[in-house]
Amino acid sequence: MVLLLPDFRVRQRDYLLEITRAMTAQLDVGEVLRLILRASVAMLAGEVGLIALHDPRAARTRVRAVYGVGAEHVSVFEPLLAPEIIDPETHAFDPAEFDRRLRSVAQALDLPLRQAVALPMYLGHEAIGMIYVFRTFTGTASPNDQRVLQSFADQAAIAVHNARLYAEVVREQKRLASILDHSADGVMILDAQRRIETFNKAMSSISGWLPDQAIGQPYDAIVTWASRPDGTDLAEAMQSGWPQGRDEQAASLYVEGDLMRPDGTRIGVGITYAPLTDADGRLINIIANVRDVTHFREAQEMKSTFISVVSHELKTPVALIKGYAGTLRREDANWDRRVVQQSLAVIEEEADRLTDLIENLLAASKLQAEGMRLKYEDVSLLALAQASVTRMKTQTDKHRFVIKFAPDFPVIPGDSLRLRQVLDNLVGNAVKYSPNGGEVRLEGTYDDDTVRVAVSDQGVGLPQDELGRIFERFYRVDDALTRRTQGTGLGLYLSRAVVEAHGGTIGVTSKPKQGSTFYFTLPRHQAYQ
Repeated sequence: MVLLLPDFRVRQRDYLLEITRAMTAQLDVGEVLRLILRASVAMLAGEVGLIALHDPRAARTRVRAVYGVGAEHVSVFEPLLAPEIIDPETHAFDPAEFDRRLRSVAQALDLPLRQAVALPMYLGHEAIGMIYVFRTFTGTASPNDQRVLQSFADQAAIAVHNARLYAEVVREQKRLASILDHSADGVMILDAQRRIETFNKAMSSISGWLPDQAIGQPYDAIVTWASRPDGTDLAEAMQSGWPQGRDEQAASLYVEGDLMRPDGTRIGVGITYAPLTDADGRLINIIANVRDVTHFREAQEMKSTFISVVSHELKTPVALIKGYAGTLRREDANWDRRVVQQSLAVIEEEADRLTDLIENLLAASKLQAEGMRLKYEDVSLLALAQASVTRMKTQTDKHRFVIKFAPDFPVIPGDSLRLRQVLDNLVGNAVKYSPNGGEVRLEGTYDDDTVRVAVSDQGVGLPQDELGRIFERFYRVDDALTRRTQGTGLGLYLSRAVVEAHGGTIGVTSKPKQGSTFYFTLPRHQAYQ
């Protein structure tokens, strides 16, 4: 004889209403499942209830909610959840084995449990778990028992489904928030009135505004242009009807210009605005992707500088070579030997200039693509300095060269060809940028770990704000002397690369009209590579 509480249909309806309200009022699926269990146990005159859900990631079934016993007793029910006693197709139990295990569970709980009413929970065609009600009496589970339990199992399945959807939404929100927060580009999300709703870390770094300062502010209060940007600004575009009336592919808007930061500095940015609209075409949000274009502009400027420098540096020697060669080939002239020798010397000198230029360009290109490769051997920097001065003396009669190296200056491991280029560059620059002559001094000192070589001149010097950039590729100080002086801006760039590849450092001290001292240090001891 199966015992049921009187007026169970009314009670069932009341419980279902209570469960439905709980499901719409809160997102704690555990609490909803416990409410379902309480109703199930009460309606079926049970003593204990549990809901077990399949965990596909762990390939096992876990107890998700219990009623009638403390949470510390959950592990006692594990034998009833073992897959070997449940048919995977019909979800039916092996009766004898289940009864044996139920007696073991009852004994462990010290409760007179005699029967379990169970029903699988489905989401569509997927069985996601089981709902159990344990009773202290035995009997055949009636159709009413099954209908009652089915109604609550359906509610439990809906609650689990909603919880999964919510968890998926939360995961997606966290994923998108992480993507936005860690994006290398700045991202702002604006509402339809152009008020800032989202402001990521990169945007904060670019603009100089903290997210807490920017969120909630009007867009125009945060994004202020130093001058009129290239392209139509957002406010102007929206006044002209953007984004309405445009097809989906043309809806984005691009603006580029210099953004004013709170500290008064400027930064070049490109902003792409993309509208987000509802099904009726009404504007909901504007997604602004902000990219720092400073390096792009520098690359473009470097490209222009490269073309300008190379074309200028190539024109002069080519023109001289062509001019002298054309002059010597004139059939209406009879040149004496001295003129021929002088002309050939100029041609040879200009050809050497072309060779040096091409070698520097190739070296810079190879350095960028492959890095600096060295061939180590024992190197005497004193001998390299003496050889460099000997070569330079043939090109000037205005300068006095002084070599002052410490006694017993050590031999070091290094690439002699590359280090010769460094000294030739430094000595050549000392001569080039002291057009009125003066002393060019080469000094060498050392300690237990390093050697130091310095090349000083009495030339025009350098302004302090230029010292940090003169080792950059193609960079040349913009003054009257530099504009008259030949050069590509590659010598110091390559010198720094050579010194740093040896594990050393290079630097400069200088004052305008007081000359400059370029110096580099190299380690005395390192393994040959």
